[in-house]
Amino acid sequence: MVRLVAPSRPSYLRVVRASAWYDLVVTAGFATPWTYALVHGALSSWGGALGLGAMPAREPMQTLFANLMGSVVVVWALLRVVRTLPVHGLFDAAARGLFASWQAYALAHGAPRVLWPFFLVEVAFGVVQLVPWWRNRPAVTAPDRRPRAAHRRELSGPTDGR
Repeated sequence: MVRLVAPSRPSYLRVVRASAWYDLVVTAGFATPWTYALVHGALSSWGGALGLGAMPAREPMQTLFANLMGSVVVVWALLRVVRTLPVHGLFDAAARGLFASWQAYALAHGAPRVLWPFFLVEVAFGVVQLVPWWRNRPAVTAPDRRPRAAHRRELSGPTDGR
C-alpha cells in the first residue's frame, strides 16, 4: 500500500480554501430552481454578448441536474471552508479532474463556448491542488523478486546448510 504524504505548507490550505470559495460563489446559484433560472439567463446573455453561444432552453430535467450539482458542490465547498484539511485538496483535485473531463466532452460535442472559462478554472485549481501531493509522494522501490526461502534465511541469519 502506498502511503501519501500530505502537503504541509500553510499556502496549500489557502489554495484549498480559495477553491472552496470559488465553488461557493460560482455554484450557489445552481442549488435551487429559482436561482438557477437567474444564473441560466445570465450565462445565456453573457455567452450571447461575447459571441460564445447561448445556453440551451431550460428544461425540468436540466434544472434538476443543475440543482443536484449545485447542492452537492455547495455542501462540499462549505466543508472545505469550515474544516480545511490537506486531504480535501487531494479529493477536490480528483473531483475537478472529473468535472473538467465532462466539460471537455460537452465542449467537444457542441456545448456553448461560455463553458470554456469554467473549464480552465477547473483545470487550474485541479493542477494547483494535485501537484503538491505529487511532489510529496514517497519513492517507490521495485519489489524484491527472490523466492520466499531466501527472505527467511536472510532474516534469521546464517544457516549451516541443513
